[in-house]
Amino acid sequence: MSTGGGAASPALEPDADAPAGEGLALAQFAAGCFWSVELVYQRLPGVARTEVGYSQGHRHAPTYRDVCGGGTGHAEVVRVHYDPEACPYAVLLDVFWAKHNPTTLNRQGNDVGTQYRSGIYYYTAEQEKLARESLAEKQQEWKDTIVTEILPAKRFYPAEDYHQQYLEKGGQSAKKRCSDPIRCYG
Repeated sequence: MSTGGGAASPALEPDADAPAGEGLALAQFAAGCFWSVELVYQRLPGVARTEVGYSQGHRHAPTYRDVCGGGTGHAEVVRVHYDPEACPYAVLLDVFWAKHNPTTLNRQGNDVGTQYRSGIYYYTAEQEKLARESLAEKQQEWKDTIVTEILPAKRFYPAEDYHQQYLEKGGQSAKKRCSDPIRCYG
């Protein structure tokens, strides 16, 4: 049985999924545990759908247990389906930078491991350009070096159903423009 560790692994291919509706675009972000990152994007006007999952690794069809066990190379990511007219990519980037500490390598708070790395995974050349420009701007605000990786979006594997909209299912509001504090628990 293959573990998907070779160059032939479908996990290494670009994310070729279509957005969830006409006029929408896709974006992928890794900023630590995907639960709270997802809720921030759920609350953002112009975001039509969010999904948590795994990307940027080499194992085909990883599970949460696989990713947390290390060795798959995957990051916990949020894939955002957004309307670029109502919510420009630059706004998604602003939310990304505000949500986490991009100077800590493979960790956010108490969560440690490569799956918790900071990453912006782009679908278009324009997204790449904007991501690199925003990183250069944000670096001026940080004393420590930003370690966020900016790479093409690889195949996205949705996390298990119980992870999807986890904090909303737990009673936290996902209403647009909600500013209630986000509480993580597991």
